[in-house]
Amino acid sequence: MSPLPAPAPHRPRPHALSPTRRAETLTAWALVLPALVGFLAFYALPTVRALEISFTDWNLLSEPRYVGLANYAAMLEDGRFWNGMKLSLYYVLLNIPLQIALGLALAVAMDRLTRSLFVKGVVLLPYLLSNVLVAMVWLWMLDPVLGLVNHTLQHVGLERQPFFGDADQALVTVAAVNVWRHMGLVAMLFLAGLQNIPRTLYEAAALEGAGEWQMFRRVTLPLLRPVMVFVLVTSVTGAFQIFDTIAVTTNGGPQDSTRVIVHYIVQNAFTFYKMGYASAMAMALAAVMVLYTVVQMRVMRANESDLA
Repeated sequence: MSPLPAPAPHRPRPHALSPTRRAETLTAWALVLPALVGFLAFYALPTVRALEISFTDWNLLSEPRYVGLANYAAMLEDGRFWNGMKLSLYYVLLNIPLQIALGLALAVAMDRLTRSLFVKGVVLLPYLLSNVLVAMVWLWMLDPVLGLVNHTLQHVGLERQPFFGDADQALVTVAAVNVWRHMGLVAMLFLAGLQNIPRTLYEAAALEGAGEWQMFRRVTLPLLRPVMVFVLVTSVTGAFQIFDTIAVTTNGGPQDSTRVIVHYIVQNAFTFYKMGYASAMAMALAAVMVLYTVVQMRVMRANESDLA
C-alpha cells in the first residue's frame, strides 16, 4: 500500500477586522478620498493627457497630428528653451537661499521671544494674499515715477531705480517680491519643527558648556532636517514654476530677462498655439523636478529622524 499523503500544514485563517478597526479604516479612507479625487482629477489625469499631447502637433483648433519625438528634438535645439531653464535656475538661486535664511531666522526669533497668535498672523499674512494682488501692489510701489519706494529713495538722496523696467534688476526684483511673500510660510514650517525639539536637549547642551551658536548648529539644524527637506523640495519646485508674478509685472521682459521656462511654455501654448511643443517642454520640466526631488530626499535622508 502506498503511504498516505502528509496532511497539509494548518494555516490559521486571517482574523476578520474588528468593528472598531473597520470603522477606523473607513474613516481614514473617507478623509483621504477628497484629496485623492482632487489629485487624480487635477494632477494625474492632466499629466497623462499632457504626455500624450507632447507627441503631437496641435494648434488647439484642428485635430492633433502625431509627430513622435519631433517636439522633444526641437526642444533640445531651442535656445529660448535653454535660456528659460537658465533664468529659472538663476531665479531659484536668488530666491531660495534668502527665503530659507529669513524664514529660519523669523522662526527662531518667534520661538525664543514670542508665541503670540497675532505675531504669527502678521508674519503669515503676505502668503495669504494672492500672487496677482501682491504683484500689482509691488508694481505700483516700485514704479519709477509714482512709486512710494522711489520717492523714498529720492528723499534720502539716492537715485531712483527702474526695478521691473531694467534688464539687470527685473528678475532680482521679482525674486525679492516672492521672498517677502513666502518667507512667512517658511517661518511657520520651521517654527513647527522647532517646537517639536525637546527642550531637555538644549538644557543638556548648556550643561556641557555649549554656546548659542553651537546649540543651533549641532542641535537645532540636525533635528530640523525633515522640515528642511520638505521646505527645500516644495520651495524649489514652486520657484521653478514661477509665472503669475512675472506675467503681471514684466511679462517676460525687458529684453527677455524674465522669460523663465514656465512663461515660455505658456507663451508657446496660448500665444503661438503650439500645444504639443509646450506639453513637451512641460514634461521635460516635470522630469527635472522629479529627479531633483528624489536626489534631494536621498541626500538629506528624508525618511530618517534624528529624534528616533
